Amino acid sequence: MILVHNYGLAVFFFIISMICWGSWANTQKLAAKNWRFELFYWDLTLGLLLTAALAAFTFGSMGDEGRPFLEDVAQADATSILHAMLGGIVWNLGNILLVAAIAVAGMSVGFPIGGGIAWILGIIINFILVVADKGEPEGNVFLLFGGVIVIIAAIYLSMLSFRRLAKEQKRPSAKGILLSVAAGVLIAFFYGLVVKSLDNSFVTGGAGNLTPFTAVFFFALGITVSTPLFNPIFMRFPVEGERVRMKAYFKGSLSTHLVGVLGGLIWMTGMVVSFMSAGASNPAISYALSNAAPVVAILWGVFIWKEFKGAPKGTDRLLITMFVLFLIGLVLITMSNA
Repeated sequence: MILVHNYGLAVFFFIISMICWGSWANTQKLAAKNWRFELFYWDLTLGLLLTAALAAFTFGSMGDEGRPFLEDVAQADATSILHAMLGGIVWNLGNILLVAAIAVAGMSVGFPIGGGIAWILGIIINFILVVADKGEPEGNVFLLFGGVIVIIAAIYLSMLSFRRLAKEQKRPSAKGILLSVAAGVLIAFFYGLVVKSLDNSFVTGGAGNLTPFTAVFFFALGITVSTPLFNPIFMRFPVEGERVRMKAYFKGSLSTHLVGVLGGLIWMTGMVVSFMSAGASNPAISYALSNAAPVVAILWGVFIWKEFKGAPKGTDRLLITMFVLFLIGLVLITMSNA
């Protein structure tokens, strides 16, 4: 098994994770030209599972550290497996809601609100886990929560910017915001659940007996088994447009399906490198840095997809301020464990 123990290198991989988690939704935007998000999600799930399995049989089975993947699976207890899979199930429902929010309101709204709320709550949850396990907090608490306060201000500006755009376009804004908020609340809990499945030999915090790559694999398995439960509900009762039937999925072109698989590959790559590096930091810091995805998604949504084109005068200043606040929050969080 190959893991990262140097904090500087870990921060580099957390940034890679941040880029992956803030960029995968571009594949949804690419497919959305002729493909509903409910259909896209089947291929996304496939990409997630394939990438997790590939990482487990390569990085998770190479090197001299810890247990190889198959050996780790053989000794794993049911509680640890359940925690990792439950993390995948919780994340999956939250992510479907996030994908729905992106379809309704765009990346530059769904991510700052949904991703931002998940970011804040996740930091708090993982901070509590560390304190419960260690008896005291790690890192600079004032810098960590100073970053949280700044991010809250950025989320508020995101909501305000979207409401201005929706009012200008004479369309409701509540649906996109509510979907984003619901997504953020659910996604916030997944990281702590997966961390609880991990062996303390490989990561601080948590109490379990899986190596990081095994935990990520069972996380992906939780996503895979729950997608057939969650996604048909969104197909039958869509948040936007008409009901989607499964037969439509099989009418998609190979390139359309591969775009969805690519989205899963990008997201799961971020998950893999984040957990590879989690042992070099505490879970609150590793989660905080990896989940800075809204910073990346804002750039894609505003500058590449032009999601705020036609917004009222002054909205651009709100967006710039929002982006700067997210960056300040990210810097403060990074410094909190330096």
